[in-house]
Amino acid sequence: MAVNIGEAFKIGNKGIGEPGSGYGSIGEFISAVLPNIYIAAGLILFILLVGVGFVIMTSTDNPEQQAKGTKAATAIVIGFIIIFCSYWLIQIIEYITGIKIFNSGV
Repeated sequence: MAVNIGEAFKIGNKGIGEPGSGYGSIGEFISAVLPNIYIAAGLILFILLVGVGFVIMTSTDNPEQQAKGTKAATAIVIGFIIIFCSYWLIQIIEYITGIKIFNSGV
């Protein structure tokens, strides 16, 4: 089954629910994509953290490698904090403005 990507991601003024209507605005598109980005970022962070943990555990005889692993683990935790803060910033914006970002209804 072929999917016309241009029609699926079309941003226009067609009615919601019409076949091939795409998204009514850029905001609807972002609202549909954003939760998936957070899921992908979480999975990537988890995989990287497991890999770095394995490197740290197996490099007990090599202090340079262990230092690199610790540095990478610190960067991963900082990345998690940035993603976590961005999620809550969006939640605060939703609360203040009343605009549903994660619940677009698309």
